[in-house]
Amino acid sequence: MLLLFFLVHRLSSQGRPLPGLHLDLRAPADSCDDINNCRKLFDIAWGCLATIFACTWVSVHPNLPPPNQSRLALFWRRLKLMFTAVIAPELMVGFAARQFFTSRAHSKEFNISKTHGFFISMGGFVSRAGHHPVTTYSQLVDVREYLTDIRAVEAEDIEDKSKGDALSKGVALVQGLWFTTQCLARVHQNLPVTELEIATLAFAVVNLFIWLLWWNKPLDVQRPMLVGPSEMLNSESVNIQDPSLVSPGKTDTEPLPSRLFFWIGLIGGQYRHYEPESCTSVPSFWSTHGNALKYMNSFLIECFVGTVFGAIHCAAWNNEFPSTDERWMWRSCSLLVAALPVIIGFDFLFLDPDWSYGIEERITTIIFVASTALYITARLFLLILPLIACRALPPGALTDVNWATYIPHL
Repeated sequence: MLLLFFLVHRLSSQGRPLPGLHLDLRAPADSCDDINNCRKLFDIAWGCLATIFACTWVSVHPNLPPPNQSRLALFWRRLKLMFTAVIAPELMVGFAARQFFTSRAHSKEFNISKTHGFFISMGGFVSRAGHHPVTTYSQLVDVREYLTDIRAVEAEDIEDKSKGDALSKGVALVQGLWFTTQCLARVHQNLPVTELEIATLAFAVVNLFIWLLWWNKPLDVQRPMLVGPSEMLNSESVNIQDPSLVSPGKTDTEPLPSRLFFWIGLIGGQYRHYEPESCTSVPSFWSTHGNALKYMNSFLIECFVGTVFGAIHCAAWNNEFPSTDERWMWRSCSLLVAALPVIIGFDFLFLDPDWSYGIEERITTIIFVASTALYITARLFLLILPLIACRALPPGALTDVNWATYIPHL
């Protein structure tokens, strides 16, 4: 990405517009009237990259991986979560919300800490017999030894396995808050906020929800804790490298709606056909089997965050763009990103795994697939447009915030 910024900077400095686009006359990208209060394109790019990295890498707390995975496999697993957070950050918020509600319910039901609840949801406790994840309500209730051993584990012992603490999470949170403060200060001083900063601000605001919801969740834990008796009936295990891609009892010969609902369930965290007793780890977006109210609350949060994410992009509605086409692409994509999560969410409510695939189900399927494809396309445009706009920044974009105006003079 730094190479891309370098190429954009070189094109802008040499006055070469991108093919097919008509540029407006504006100040050179490297010009600034006040030499003591200026910033460079690299400063803008570096601040945005640091914030996006904190939002999509530091804030993402994956579940425990399958056993005996290589470092490359673990890195690739984390990279996929990061890619998901970039393309659809509201899905990460929904994932975090489901685990938050689950951990809170476990904490109240079984008289354990929220840290214990998160560790249960992320597959941190496994059975001694068969190495099965102990993560469902029925497991905790039916096998009393599980809950006894879990309660015997101190919350500090679980936190000690975490690769992050309050300081590291606080640094990521402060980075997001500092970037948001800079953007607000630029607006207050009538300085233009670039499209790249608007897009980064949307990530920072959305990831505030992730940081808060996952505050008590251990980070990057790779080794589980053993609980329960050493011998149990039917303890035969199946070593599944990626449980999220396995649907027990389902084949490719099943009708399209049933297979479609399975993949939709993966997005929403509803693994209806996943059984912990047949696997050695939990899926990537697993929280646990829960009641309808938990999923409804998570769904409402996802819709709200998706709308907020698109609305922040709409804040650049009247920004100066290098071309008229880019301005209208930004406006249309921002509106789509703000509106489509609500449409997808309502459509998701009508998807039924047991339908007969009549005319209503066909329409529902078409709307869902089309809305999802359109949302992904709009998100990709909103990832590319801010980078392209860096080739011709508006006048005043390289003027830095005068922080001295906010310091009271005695």
